[in-house]
Amino acid sequence: MVRILNISEGSTIAMHAALLLSKGPGKPITTNDAAETLKVSAAHLSKVFQRLAKAGIVHAVRGPKGGYLLGRPLSEIRLLDILEAVEGPMKLSGCLMKTPRCGNDGCMLGGLLGNINTQVLQHFEKRLSEV
Repeated sequence: MVRILNISEGSTIAMHAALLLSKGPGKPITTNDAAETLKVSAAHLSKVFQRLAKAGIVHAVRGPKGGYLLGRPLSEIRLLDILEAVEGPMKLSGCLMKTPRCGNDGCMLGGLLGNINTQVLQHFEKRLSEV
């Protein structure tokens, strides 16, 4: 089946991990504990945490009681920030084809793709505090 919205497993893990961290503010969670809770690979989650840390969304706490914490307040972290930390900048397209084929006659899908793009962006503008 064709997927209209293609979000990678890494991005999905990142959003769920950030939400998990938001539930225990001030208390670091280890990669292994988070992976067990989320039922994902610890190795994959570790790579995701590295990307989130590079973007300033999370930060690592070293030591025996270490782990990861959110790097900013919930109200300052958008879902889009998390997605782009893993995927890179979001690129919206007005065409499902790599090269548009409809020409000047307009898209056979009308304004559907534009409407979908608008809804997707509106959703990913939500902050962790709103989820």
